[in-house]
Amino acid sequence: MEIRKNVQSLTEYSLLGRSGLRVSPLCLGTMTFGTEWGWGSDEKTSKALLRRYVEAGGNFVDTADGYTNGTSETMLGKFIAEARNRDELVIATKFSFSPRATDPNAGGNGRKNMMRALEGSLRRLQTDYVDLYWVHYWDGLTPVEEVMSALDDAVKQGKVRYVGLSDTPAWYLARAQTMATLRGTAPVCALQLEYSLVERNIEREHIPAAIELGMGVLPWSPLASGFLSGKYTRTQTGTGEGEGRLQVVKGTRNRVFDKFTERNWRVLDALKAVATELEKPPAQVALNWVATRPGVSSTIIGATKMAQLEDNLAALDFEIPEQFSTRLEEAGRPELFFPYTFFQRDSRAAFSGIHVEAEPRTYRPRIR
Repeated sequence: MEIRKNVQSLTEYSLLGRSGLRVSPLCLGTMTFGTEWGWGSDEKTSKALLRRYVEAGGNFVDTADGYTNGTSETMLGKFIAEARNRDELVIATKFSFSPRATDPNAGGNGRKNMMRALEGSLRRLQTDYVDLYWVHYWDGLTPVEEVMSALDDAVKQGKVRYVGLSDTPAWYLARAQTMATLRGTAPVCALQLEYSLVERNIEREHIPAAIELGMGVLPWSPLASGFLSGKYTRTQTGTGEGEGRLQVVKGTRNRVFDKFTERNWRVLDALKAVATELEKPPAQVALNWVATRPGVSSTIIGATKMAQLEDNLAALDFEIPEQFSTRLEEAGRPELFFPYTFFQRDSRAAFSGIHVEAEPRTYRPRIR
């Protein structure tokens, strides 16, 4: 089957939301830098992965203060200092998690913790600024006014260039962006959330909000922690080597890693069928599908081995024909329930008498 090549490369940059920040369509996630969590890469492998990503033209690297207990930031800072390419890269990191369970102000999104976390990240990254600073998750406590004010202060101090929100309710990000717009303070330019063929709940509220409010979407776990790589089957949920994130965390209380469900197996079956037709690995097809969805500015990829990274980097070298993209979309389409049943085109036409043809637009300017 003939597939069009070179849909986009790592140097076909996107603007991140409505900002002027130019980022590669694939962002290198570094949660795998370090072995403290029972999976991941040692320092030598991590350095090689970063070097290969940069050599391929990538400029966007994502980490967090809590990844592998700080080792991820430390490694990344060391690698960048040795390569002397800090200004060529867009470095993103996050805060929210606490390093000290006994200290009530060492976690969450309050100003005190934000400033503590930022100073620690700058020290580990060996830099005086980060390009993108993420609120790692909504803590359910800190007023949005305080969060946005503290982020704006960090931007004015020159320690942060742009700000983003990760793992937050849609109403919260809408309020935060409206507040920034009305006050003329640093806006939210990006939104980071889990998104894959088997996790598509953000299509209901978050993606439409991001497109409307000028935030670029960065999906994390586009391969569902390896579930969509094709290495798992209904009868064998291990990798055969005792490795892999899903195998290591199997049985934990973290629902993020609860992928072995009948519904997900059906989606995986559809993915494998399409991948066979396209003569491509399932992981490449799954990653391509996410990276080209409406509202997506860049997609976070992660790897513990060079072969995995090379496989991911090749995921944008082809285009999924419409008939196959439709099959994938239908396989994992989120369940429709109230009030979303009212918002479908047929329902709107029935209630208003107006036939609506428009679908959500994609805000993703390209720079060659």
